Amino acid sequence: MIALAVFLGNTGSQYARNRHNAGWMLAEALPFAGDLGWEKKHKGLFARRGGLSFLKPLTFMNRSGESALAAASFLKIKPQEIIVAHDEIELPLGFVSLKFSGGLGGHNGLRSMKASFGTADFWRLRVGVGRPDGREPGKGGSPESAARAGIAQWVLSDFDPEEKDALEPALRAGALALSRAFEEGPEKLLPEWAKKNCLQSDL
Repeated sequence: MIALAVFLGNTGSQYARNRHNAGWMLAEALPFAGDLGWEKKHKGLFARRGGLSFLKPLTFMNRSGESALAAASFLKIKPQEIIVAHDEIELPLGFVSLKFSGGLGGHNGLRSMKASFGTADFWRLRVGVGRPDGREPGKGGSPESAARAGIAQWVLSDFDPEEKDALEPALRAGALALSRAFEEGPEKLLPEWAKKNCLQSDL
């Protein structure tokens, strides 16, 4: 079962609505978000609700794993009991995906998680933000093409106002998936949430 949810993002008002902060935005969309009393702890903002724990690292994205490891060590939990909410360029805007382990997709937050824990065997709840280069998400591409397309600039830019109608349903759906993962276990959700189009859902 899941014991800790880690929401990836960058601290600071200038990053608050960046695509890279989709994980933090998902935390805000939780139905019980207003009841979480965040406190500075474990190099991040930490909260507990019942037997569940929540963490927003304040170490910046490329050192997120340091905060997550500090919290996991305190809670005495394994990587397999952690779910990480983060932005994903290989998913279109409006999609949410749940997966366990696998590649890191060039995501600096996930790289830091693997470096800190020595494994990539943790759950991920991925919020689609799409790509800037016109290629269909999920079709891959070389690091060189990503650099030319300005991937770093893309994820560190704000969502456009016209993207709101796709982003908000995805965040609501992601928050629901996370709540269900806590209650039911993420394994039961995989068939439905492996790649969920939240724009074609009644959620």
